[in-house]
Order: sequence, then structure tokens, then C-alpha cells
Amino acid sequence: MKRALYLAKKANWRTSPNPMVGAVIVKNGKIIAEGYHKKAGLPHAEVEAIMKAKEHLNGATLYVTLEPCCHRDKKTPPCTDAIIKSGIKRVVIAMKDPNPKVSGKGIEILKSHGIEVIEGIFEEDARKLNEFYIKYITTKTPFVILKIAMTLDGKIATPSGESKWITSEESRKLVHLMRSRVDAILTAYGTVLKDNPMFTSRIKNGKNPLRVIIDPELKIPLNYHVYNPPPATIAVVHERKLSDDKLKLLNDRGIETIFFSSEKVDLKWLMKELGKREITSLMIEGGSSLNSYALWDGVVDKLMIFVAPKIIGGSNSYPSIGGKFYKNLNEAFEVRDLKIKRISGDIFIEGYLKKG
Repeated sequence: MKRALYLAKKANWRTSPNPMVGAVIVKNGKIIAEGYHKKAGLPHAEVEAIMKAKEHLNGATLYVTLEPCCHRDKKTPPCTDAIIKSGIKRVVIAMKDPNPKVSGKGIEILKSHGIEVIEGIFEEDARKLNEFYIKYITTKTPFVILKIAMTLDGKIATPSGESKWITSEESRKLVHLMRSRVDAILTAYGTVLKDNPMFTSRIKNGKNPLRVIIDPELKIPLNYHVYNPPPATIAVVHERKLSDDKLKLLNDRGIETIFFSSEKVDLKWLMKELGKREITSLMIEGGSSLNSYALWDGVVDKLMIFVAPKIIGGSNSYPSIGGKFYKNLNEAFEVRDLKIKRISGDIFIEGYLKKG
């Protein structure tokens, strides 16, 4: 199963909206075939492993990181059919598929054909691997990471807006890797106006995320990077504050638009809109205000915080979490499952926001 989990990671987070899955076939104590799901629309891990086998599979054991699929509402046929036809007699599964179309049904189909099924082997590792998929398939909204780069005193920029560069080059490389793993980046016009960022991964063989820009009145000049695809961009704009001329300019550039009518964007609503577009994961790279709204709107699942060994000071410097609202200490947002490590001179803190 460890080998199957390793193979699943080789997909390098390119399978969205599908999960990353690895499979290993063992016969007479030896690995005889293996495979992994490379991309949505391509064969699933189980089928790839079966196709690679160069000997009969009668009596073999299949180790797979996710319950084999059994439904036909997709581009590829059910993996359960291929397993049954192959002659495999035992299937070891890391975790059930949370997809309501599968969720235990694949296991029952295999059992009904006389195949022994064992489940729950390295389940926590499998769940961690596919945390994006699990959130999306159960809620139809993306898994949201809030990324913050700040100083020891919690500042993300000086009063004039200077923020390049708070953290080290090594930390920035990790951010580029994170970008290549998520489907989309979310930011707002203030951040874009200040830095004119590209929001690309800029790593070898990395994929660029979709850019989602909250720009209600289209204040960002059209010659800025985010409005010059590729990569693709979605502009979140106010339906009453955008002229037809500006809308046409966006459409001519291939920029998709999402309209809202409330005073401010409801981020929970926006996550549902992005989920409809099969965006399974998203990283927020914004300023104090957007970070605050994301927390108060309850959309954040995970925090990734880079802390540089620097102190800016100043009451007018920008804090990592701004806004007018605050929590009393007994009601403060809590972060669980903390992991802390050093990256060059920086401290990297990773954890999950406690829900409820």
C-alpha cells in the first residue's frame, strides 16, 4: 500500500476533479504490475495496472489507495468490471470513496463476485493525499488554503504597501509548488494593483492555476498580467458597477465573469459558483481584508503561514488578518494538527482550521 500511495503522488495533483489513485498487483509474493491515474479521462489506476500485467491475474491481490469505482457516469468504464474480469481474488483498499455514487457500492460489487476485500490500510495517509477531492466530492465546493507570508510581528506589508520580499527565495519556491497543485488562486484587486502579479507556478513541469480575481468595478488595468491569459482568469464583478463596454473588453480577452449583486462578495456563495466549474481546490493569496473575510465567511480549510525573522512595526503597517471584526479569546479561531518546520531562515506553519 505504501508503494501504491507513492505511485498516486506521481500524478502531481493533475487529476482534478478526480482523485489521485495508485494501484499495485501482487502474485505469489511479487509485484507483477502497477499503475496510477494520470489525468481525468485517462484510465484509472486499477485498469492501468491490469493492462500492464504480463501474466494471468488469477488469484492475484490488488492493492489500491481508493475504493474502485462502480458507476458509469464518467468517461471511463467501471473499475469493478475490469477487476472482476481479470481473475483478481483479493482487493486491499486504503479508504472508501466518499463519492455518493460509489461509497461502499464498489466494495459490495466485488464481494458479490467472490472477491475478498480488506479496507482501511493506511487510511489516514490516503485521506491526506486526497483532501482536495474529499472536500469537493462531498460538498461540491473547493478545498480552500489560506496562504500568508508575514513578519514576526504579524505584518504583511509596510504602510506604503511594500511587501517584496518578506520571505526567503526558498519559501517563495514552495509557494510556486503549491500553486501548481491547486486548481485556482483567489485574490482581490487591491493586491493586484499593488504588485501586478502573474500568479503562475514558475516551476519546471508545473501547471498554472486558474486566476480568480475579485474586481467589482474593474479597477485593474487591462494591461496587467491577470487580464492577459494564459493562464485563464475569472473576474468576479458587480453586476451594477460594470459597463457593457468594460464587459466586452473582458470577453474579447477570453476572461470569464461571475456577477454578484450584494454589497460585498459572499465567499461561501462564490465557492459554490467555483464548485460548479469543477474547481476542487483553491489557494487564497490576498491582503488583510480578503484574509479576514475568508475566515469570517467560514470558507478556509487549511492555513499555510510563512513567518520571516523580521520585524516591521508600526500601527499603520498591514496586519496579516485585518478587518473590523475580532473574536474574544474564548471564541478565537483554532488551528489543529499543526506542523512547523524551517525553510531557509523562515518558519513554515501548516494546520487545519477547526470547524464548528
